[in-house]
Amino acid sequence: MTVAFERIAIIGLGLIGSSVARVVRKHGLAEHISVCARSPETRQAAMDLGLADTVFSDPEKAVADADFVLLCTPLGTYKKLAKGFASSLKPGAIVSDVGSVKESAIRDIGPFMPEGVAFVPGHPVAGTENSGPYSGFAELFKGRWTILTPPDGTDPKAVEAVTDFWVRSGSMVEIMDAAHHDLVLAITSHLPHLIAYNIVGTADDLETVTESEVIKFAAGGFRDFTRIAASDPVMWRDVFLGNRDAVLEMLGRFNEDLSALQKAIRYKDGDALEALFTRTRYIRREVIEAGQADPDEAPADAD
Repeated sequence: MTVAFERIAIIGLGLIGSSVARVVRKHGLAEHISVCARSPETRQAAMDLGLADTVFSDPEKAVADADFVLLCTPLGTYKKLAKGFASSLKPGAIVSDVGSVKESAIRDIGPFMPEGVAFVPGHPVAGTENSGPYSGFAELFKGRWTILTPPDGTDPKAVEAVTDFWVRSGSMVEIMDAAHHDLVLAITSHLPHLIAYNIVGTADDLETVTESEVIKFAAGGFRDFTRIAASDPVMWRDVFLGNRDAVLEMLGRFNEDLSALQKAIRYKDGDALEALFTRTRYIRREVIEAGQADPDEAPADAD
């Protein structure tokens, strides 16, 4: 199999970045992997794990001569990084990212891209609650969607090259408008994370229920919330600030629906409750049939 790019630069080596490096190694998608990480420990891990041929603390040095540059850092770092390494990019290079808010990525990276460099924003819709270079695995993207949101005028060959990279990494690829992407992810990812953070925080704040009881008697639903709420706090801080408008719109709709549910419980409207639960159970089955969940997971009523 031919390489996808001669030289890849990965900026940031958390869950996604280290998983990308593992995929590149496993499938021979590049001749050379250059990794940039802030901490000496992460840079050493990159070498110890065989995830990099060269490591740098300086993004400008990491991207030099790279054919493909992939930002795998929190959204809040994008502008400073792009501004810093832009002049070191070689003509013909392709820059992409893995962030889950695309309008802010385009705003913060796009203006700094020099003539002759293509910017193809991307978002692999895959992850776990773990972070760091040791948390990655090559199968993370297998069977998952990667969404690309190239701005108008992006070189089609660059989009094709990035598409090919993710397909060879195991992903299915969809091209989408950035604003629409942010709205879709606000309801499918960002709002669920916000709810999880809030519920776990509420449990922690309860004075009538001890922390040991919350942990000891955690049922399936709460365990799922704690898993989601264990996600990288810096990354999710930037997601909510970056996708503020779409998240607030979805949160408003959620609050309206929650009020209707509260009313059904208050007035003992069992038919309304059953109708909602039946509809949502069907959605879960569709998610499993689409291959976006583990069909062997125990159902919520297994506890």
